Amino acid sequence: MKIYHGLDSFERIKNPVATVGTFDGVHVGHSKIFSTMKTMAEACDGETLVITFHPHPRLVVHPDSKNLKFINTLERKYELIENNGIDHLLIIPFTKEFASTDASVFVKNVLVEKIGVCELVVGYDHHFGRNREGSFEELLGLANEFGFKVEQIPAQDIDSIAVSSTKIRNALHQGDIKTANNLLGYEYSITGIVVSGNKIGRKIGFPTANINLQDEYKLITAIGVYACRILRDGKMYLGMGNIGYRPTINNSDLTIEVHIFDFDVEIYDETITIFFVDRIRNEVKFKDLDALKAQLTLDRETVQGIL
Repeated sequence: MKIYHGLDSFERIKNPVATVGTFDGVHVGHSKIFSTMKTMAEACDGETLVITFHPHPRLVVHPDSKNLKFINTLERKYELIENNGIDHLLIIPFTKEFASTDASVFVKNVLVEKIGVCELVVGYDHHFGRNREGSFEELLGLANEFGFKVEQIPAQDIDSIAVSSTKIRNALHQGDIKTANNLLGYEYSITGIVVSGNKIGRKIGFPTANINLQDEYKLITAIGVYACRILRDGKMYLGMGNIGYRPTINNSDLTIEVHIFDFDVEIYDETITIFFVDRIRNEVKFKDLDALKAQLTLDRETVQGIL
């Protein structure tokens, strides 16, 4: 996949079949859009193009909001788009000036004149332009005016739930990892650098890797204990993770840590990725470390049964 940073760097491609969006939490609905684009591109001997924005429009339009969290980091989002077989990715810098662009101006100046779009594929809830004022009906009119085709993909349902990034966020906030993963079409993950902890886990036979996140806007799933897979240096391991405040030792900071099964290697300063499979329980304050160790032993058995 070829990546273009800004409109000035974009080079014309053959019969572009495009889509436009923020694609936070690339999910099964987006995958349906991408697969439709590929089918259309094959039919017209064209190439697929995803147009997205950086920074996320909400960071520009609502800069004072303290609750802006995103399902995927930029790097993960780009990786997922590439994994869907897209040929080209155009990242448009999102500024206050760009945010004020009228929907029809965006279509004319960007999609038609700059990109030369042949066909455009959008989701069932797609809006565009200033304040998301551009509707699908307006898009159809503009497509007719400028001579390109538009196809709208209906909502994709998983277990009778219409897939959307909002529903995925809500599931993650509730710790409903299985639902979130079903809607995403892959396992929700966190990537970070392993840092030194207080080594309490090691003292009770459950050493953990403590994770320092590199992205302040990453959405963290609910507090609790999880069945996990851990990717380290190209190899996948099994383990159990904890997100919480470790009340048994009176910790005051939110901590993300993972105990990797059958693993005894120092990995400080290494980058690992934790894939969350299922949530097995809430975080609990135990009376002492012996009680914590006993529960962790039970947790390990539960997680091994899941994985």
